[in-house]
Amino acid sequence: MTGFQARRTPQTPGPPPSRAKRLVRATTLAACASLVAGCGVIPGTTGGTGDGPVTVMTWAPEKTAATNKPGMPAMAKAYARWVNAKGGINGRELRILTCNDRNETVTAAKCARRAADEDVVAVVGSYSQHGRSFLAPLESAGIPYIGGYGVTDAEFASALSYPVNGGQAALMAGLGEQLAEDCGPVALVRPDSIAGDQLPLLLDSGLRSGGHGGSEDQLAAEDATEYGGHAREALRRASTEPGREGCVVPALGDRTFTFMDSFRRDRADFPDVRTGTVLGSVDQTVIDATGGKSGPYEGAYVTGWYPVESDKRWDRMKEVIREHAFGDNRIDPADPGVQTTWIAYTVLTAALRKIGDGEVTAYAIRRVLDDGLKVSTGGLTPPLSWRFEDLIASAGFPRLINPEVTFQMVRKGQLIAARRDFVNVEKTLVEAEN
Repeated sequence: MTGFQARRTPQTPGPPPSRAKRLVRATTLAACASLVAGCGVIPGTTGGTGDGPVTVMTWAPEKTAATNKPGMPAMAKAYARWVNAKGGINGRELRILTCNDRNETVTAAKCARRAADEDVVAVVGSYSQHGRSFLAPLESAGIPYIGGYGVTDAEFASALSYPVNGGQAALMAGLGEQLAEDCGPVALVRPDSIAGDQLPLLLDSGLRSGGHGGSEDQLAAEDATEYGGHAREALRRASTEPGREGCVVPALGDRTFTFMDSFRRDRADFPDVRTGTVLGSVDQTVIDATGGKSGPYEGAYVTGWYPVESDKRWDRMKEVIREHAFGDNRIDPADPGVQTTWIAYTVLTAALRKIGDGEVTAYAIRRVLDDGLKVSTGGLTPPLSWRFEDLIASAGFPRLINPEVTFQMVRKGQLIAARRDFVNVEKTLVEAEN
């Protein structure tokens, strides 16, 4: 992400979109070629052969002091039980390995090396803040990374990554667009980390696309136990224009809940402000736990990748959770991590069905995805395809194919759709680089 930040220096206007897309395609093609030519062999030709089980891995941090996503490996296990109960995929059993990356660089790399040692054919529906650490071992082994959560830039640069959403970049750009029309001063509270450094750039790009000025950038520790001082400072910054209701944007992952506890205690001492955030920092469970319609999120603007959890397009996933998760309370259908894992396994299943009776290897899965397989997710995303022509015109995110987000609001304690359709933020993402 530091590379993204460096691109903010003044520069001449970039090439027109058509030329930019050609540059993105050429860069990605060169990366693909290097994987084949590096050692004179094609990596990823082992694992999942014959009619034996297809082995994949899902990882995420659990029981750490920062962001945790235990529902993602739990959802992967439930998905496997579901497909295996129906006879598997093309008659093959789906076998899931899981790994806890502990939000640590070294452990994330160990998870990737274990995937290679276990001959998995893909890493699917996973979360890690350490993209550079885990992608290098995966690339060496030729293992595709399907449907990562999208928290790092590296996931949108590797030729072996197949993202299903626009990552944190699309969420923050979209939130800026959503806030631009109705907010006065905007105060952003975000982690003092490499992963947090790009958030103000993207939020400001969205704000400016709607004719709004930039946000007030406020750094905070990702693993703090209280945010009283940060909450008061954010409220002060959002209240600097009398007569205009400002907005406070906490983007602290799991610690957003802790911030909002401080925010709720201190907001009575300041003029009225509204809040804006992204899914992953808040969901319906958090809204309920903080008081519902009488809580601090009432009236908040929220940007997500997918339809709201109450949308009927999630009914199949919820049915699978009810019947195959066996009451596992780590799986929350409103959690965008769980939702991303469901969509990622939908992509894997489509790829395996396309392979049919052929040998299932990491290389075979990559070839199917690279050759233009179009995956329908039942309206949870636009149709997904990873051909060169599907890439957006962003040099910073050359593997991003889905720049669509959803605008949501909290009304009467419920997260509802603010707009019915997806909103495309490709232009905002491209402009954020200039």
